[in-house]
Amino acid sequence: MRLTALAVALVLPISVFAAGSDSTTPPTPSETTKKCWGKRVWDQETQKCVKPEESSMNGQQLLETARELAYLERFDDAQAVLAAHPDQTDSRVLTYWGFTNRKLGRTDLANDYYEQAIAQNPDNILARSYMAQGFVANGEYAQALAEWKEIKARGGAGTWAEASLRRAIETGVTVNY
Repeated sequence: MRLTALAVALVLPISVFAAGSDSTTPPTPSETTKKCWGKRVWDQETQKCVKPEESSMNGQQLLETARELAYLERFDDAQAVLAAHPDQTDSRVLTYWGFTNRKLGRTDLANDYYEQAIAQNPDNILARSYMAQGFVANGEYAQALAEWKEIKARGGAGTWAEASLRRAIETGVTVNY
């Protein structure tokens, strides 16, 4: 099956985008990553580093901060921020829980989160891509190819999620972010 996946992937164009967007631009460093260490975030109201659950950040700001920390491979810190998100059933939150757990080597737990994210939103192509990249890392190319096809069927052709998975299937190398 790997040869079939490679053959399919080799004939397709590739573009590389930052996770969660259609931009090659990494997250912009914020005060959190410039000034705060460990499981702390910059709180705009108090002008200091605080625990994520004590911050004045809204859900979207918490997600952006978790993304930034994950990009810097600060996965435990990103999880502390995710834990402070007010909606733990949000598909995007579940996706980042899956991503950070996969990067921390907790594959089964990561897949549980990805499956929850997809159950919450079947069109969550980022969760599908991240889960499938875990399949590639484990040599499970048939499952990865099935998710790649599902991403395309759900309108994700040409997105970062599709392109990065295509590259992973083609090369056997998954993205770090």
